[in-house]
Amino acid sequence: MEQKISGDLRKDEQYLITTIGQGLDTQYRHLLIPALDSCSALIVYIKGLINITELEDAIIRPLTVPNRIGTEKRVKKITLPDFIKSSLFIAGIKPSQNWTEICDAIVSGNSVLFIDKYPGAFILANTGWESRTISEPTSEVEIRGPKDSFVEDLVPNMALIRRRIRDYGLRFEAMRLGDRTKTDIALVYIEGLTNDEILTELRTRLGKIKIDAIIASNTIEELIEDSKYSIFPKMLRTERPDKATAALLEGRIVLIADNTPFVVIAPTIFWHFLQSPTDYYEKYILGTFWRWIRLLAMFLAVSSSSAYVLLTSFHQEMLPTSLALKIAADRQGVPFPAAIEAFIMEILLEVMNEAGLRLPKALGQTVSIVGTLVIGQAAVQAGLIGPALVIAVATGAIASYAIPSFAMSNTIRLLRFPVLLSSALFGIFGYLGAIIFMTLYLISLRSLGTPYYSPISPYQKDPQKDTLLRAPYTEMKKRPETTRPQDSVRQPGSSGNNN
Repeated sequence: MEQKISGDLRKDEQYLITTIGQGLDTQYRHLLIPALDSCSALIVYIKGLINITELEDAIIRPLTVPNRIGTEKRVKKITLPDFIKSSLFIAGIKPSQNWTEICDAIVSGNSVLFIDKYPGAFILANTGWESRTISEPTSEVEIRGPKDSFVEDLVPNMALIRRRIRDYGLRFEAMRLGDRTKTDIALVYIEGLTNDEILTELRTRLGKIKIDAIIASNTIEELIEDSKYSIFPKMLRTERPDKATAALLEGRIVLIADNTPFVVIAPTIFWHFLQSPTDYYEKYILGTFWRWIRLLAMFLAVSSSSAYVLLTSFHQEMLPTSLALKIAADRQGVPFPAAIEAFIMEILLEVMNEAGLRLPKALGQTVSIVGTLVIGQAAVQAGLIGPALVIAVATGAIASYAIPSFAMSNTIRLLRFPVLLSSALFGIFGYLGAIIFMTLYLISLRSLGTPYYSPISPYQKDPQKDTLLRAPYTEMKKRPETTRPQDSVRQPGSSGNNN
């Protein structure tokens, strides 16, 4: 049975020392309250998690100034909670008699006030830790559009969404995950727009999470997603508030985790990973063109090295005669078969990518230049690889970076290897078989119960206006059917010139 708050400051302080410790950052500050006949009090807080200026000016000073609210006789006419609420200059004051709630409040960055002979405590909301200022996105850079991004603090992230959506139905549902980290989570949706079945399913999956630590939002994503062993991302991560806002207005749900600058959007379909906010900040014709370019880039990222292998090893007749003779001449003296040659180059490319990411920025650029220019050129001149393969591998690598989602880009880079292996074993039949298998696999996936490959499969007519195409705003009068929103109408009446 949990120990009760005794009202004896020494016993209560000892309980806290036993429970949360007495380290360099945990402070136990004793003081006297003159207005309560010099009654003893104790304030407990953690340095670095609270606003120390607010603690001094809005909490300690009002309590220790003699008779600040009147005579002792007047004080005795009001209850202690009313006295505390009228004395302190902070917005959040919550009485509590629950030790778990009190300890959680302290480690979450609140101060807790104990008063002698009072069998309870007051949780004072004066959090104020250092946090990164809102800055431009680093992983989702766009030419046009807002230049702010999510940060590692939950409250500013919620404010960034609230500034953009002033709908009365916008909800921030609080929960806490992780037995040890006790990470604060905000489940964000628009009431009356988001589908209740999807929302209930997400709540159920979150409620089943039993884990000691939630370090980042990707942990939650992995714990609640469908098809846990699939390499395709079933939820979209973003650091852009405008992207999260657009998802909410389509009836989707956003998960914000404290200490993480990336939010999770669900449910998500495959085509979202080929879309970018720039598509909507420019004319619809440009938006459509860029989406097709990204689709082509995805195809090249998967197929470029595989095409080289199957054409040079199995189907030379498919190449123009002059090109086939040129490639054959360049490959004279190369000691490896085309398939082995391609695998070596692809693996070396991934090694250089990892080296560039792990090194400091200046050194990372140097490694990239040395890897792509010096090593590649030296390998060609030494006769270890053919120049055509360097072009094919470099084309695939560059194409993979044209995909807006870093998670999907990584998946496509990984898929190059099984497609390459299949092409090396069976030629064009192996290549086509691998592509067909991946397409069927995508059709079978789900994201919170939503078909991952929709609206292509199952086919839905109206959402095609914002899938591979980006129709004019005047044509997108309904929200996507994939989210099954309660309010499907985006534009009740026509507007603008439809000609």
